[in-house]
Amino acid sequence: MENQLTESTEERTFQYQDTLPSLPVPSLEESLKKYLESVRPFANEEEYKKTDEIVQKFQNGIGEKLHQKLLERAKGKRNWLEEWWLNVAYLDVRIPSQLNVNFAGPATHFEHYWPPKEGTQLERGSIILWHNLNYWQLLRKEKVPVHKVGNTPLDMNQFRMLFSTCKVPGITRDSIRSYFRTEREGRCPNHIAVLCRGRVFVFDVIHEGCLMTPPELLRQLTYIHKKCHSEPDGPGIAALTSEERTQWAKAREHLIGLDPENFISLEKIQSSLLVYSIEDSSPHVTPEDYSQITAMALIGDTTVRWGDKSYNLISFSNGVFGSCCDHAPFDAMVLVNVSYYVEENILENEGRWKGSDKVRDIPLPEELVFTVDEKVLNDITQAKARYLKEASDVQIVAYAFTSFGKKLTKKQRLHPDTFIQLALQLAYYRLHGRPGCCYETAMTRYFYHGRTETMRSCTLEAVRWCQSMQDPSTSLRERRQKMLQAFTKHNKLMKDCSAGKGFDRHLLGLLLIAKEEGLPVPELFTDPLFSKSGGGGNFVLSTSLVGYLRVQGVVVPMVHNGYGFFYHIRDDRFVVACSAWKSCPETDAEKLVQLTFRAFHDMIQLTNSAYL
Repeated sequence: MENQLTESTEERTFQYQDTLPSLPVPSLEESLKKYLESVRPFANEEEYKKTDEIVQKFQNGIGEKLHQKLLERAKGKRNWLEEWWLNVAYLDVRIPSQLNVNFAGPATHFEHYWPPKEGTQLERGSIILWHNLNYWQLLRKEKVPVHKVGNTPLDMNQFRMLFSTCKVPGITRDSIRSYFRTEREGRCPNHIAVLCRGRVFVFDVIHEGCLMTPPELLRQLTYIHKKCHSEPDGPGIAALTSEERTQWAKAREHLIGLDPENFISLEKIQSSLLVYSIEDSSPHVTPEDYSQITAMALIGDTTVRWGDKSYNLISFSNGVFGSCCDHAPFDAMVLVNVSYYVEENILENEGRWKGSDKVRDIPLPEELVFTVDEKVLNDITQAKARYLKEASDVQIVAYAFTSFGKKLTKKQRLHPDTFIQLALQLAYYRLHGRPGCCYETAMTRYFYHGRTETMRSCTLEAVRWCQSMQDPSTSLRERRQKMLQAFTKHNKLMKDCSAGKGFDRHLLGLLLIAKEEGLPVPELFTDPLFSKSGGGGNFVLSTSLVGYLRVQGVVVPMVHNGYGFFYHIRDDRFVVACSAWKSCPETDAEKLVQLTFRAFHDMIQLTNSAYL
């Protein structure tokens, strides 16, 4: 009885899903007011006046009608945005998603017990895999703690998409298939897929009702590794997942048409808990320089990662690790959570397995051998060549700024996330001589199936501060005053966005209602200032706080002349990863990061009263 009582009062991971509030529709007047504020830094007086007129006309005309239709839609859905967002942001996108949409990053175990060391790949791999599988079991049992802000629970739905989830290409729109089930819901796949040298293997991780131990996992990985390193490479079917989406959909249909077994093999990969990638490369990494491993996690060997899989766990030859994830089913905080869990357990066990070395009599991994023809082989060759060309154009730098971190900024009463965002604004202004329209991810997980909202960091207050920093005639006192005004503005906007009072997703909803009704695109969305200020996915700075834990990630820029800028915050350091396209002559990720680090110092100096 006592045990039953304990079980019934223990919180379950997904228990609050049905009681979370619905995603609200903001007020039209407020959204348009915020939109007008956000375009101000990118307009001269004449341009702003014209946009102001367009906005007023929209508000008093078609905008109000569209808003009413959106309110009607919201009445029948707990999240009016969910389906639209998934389709518009991810599933309808036709460009290759493995490079352009996926997020990737290094595991930080190299900072302590697992520095780069050849010959450790398989043993360490069995341990990191085991910790990941333990997390999967916690999710199955709903024992992953509910995320909360104070006592308010946040939406946990995205955690259902971490394991046994895969995107499947379609001719015009992709789909997401999730095979994950909690123990309460029933059976769930319990096999993983291992990709090595163009070949694919699968094996169950549960044997006779028990999770395999690291020594048992090591035996399976060693078998695969030896086999692949003593026999010819496989065809590299996985490379097809890096293709343009419609191209991949057609190639997949052809592959299935060749042999029904090919469909069964694809299903096994799609439903696998995760894809474990065995890479042959050995990226350089130090606790101060993550550049090469971060790049390799995102743009490594395309034949050993399944681009559509929600979770590719990547092992490199020198015993360092990373991950690459499809962005459609979940946002980075899910991966941050599992990565931190694994990191803490590796630390606690000093990077070792301290249990029994006994290995049960377990069936060997099964190889998935695809039936291929000349067309499939040509498709793979073409996919690899295209991917290599695009991947070689990506510049990625990732460094740790170690002079100070959260401790000092908090001591100065400066929010550490806002601190980095404003430093980036100043760095961009110094490098390019103009304000940079900026997307920062805000989370809306207070609401049912809430994901993200756009927080526009390039405010008028931020620009005025940047201008003062570049003007020698401005006093330190005035610079400090302007900086604090920029902080206040940023903090308020972020708070509004998280509370469902952002405007970008609202405007998207109004645009999609117009399209669904067969109406012409309203002038607000064709106005040059709409895209110049970042609207329609045109932000030159695409940024996100990865978190306050030892986890880092990166995504490519949103536009060709832009940057991807991702960072995490620790007590004693800020770690930043920045991406740019080498083929764009005006962008340079290295320079932007160095200027951001310089801005960190300048900002701290401004808060020091000795300088005033």
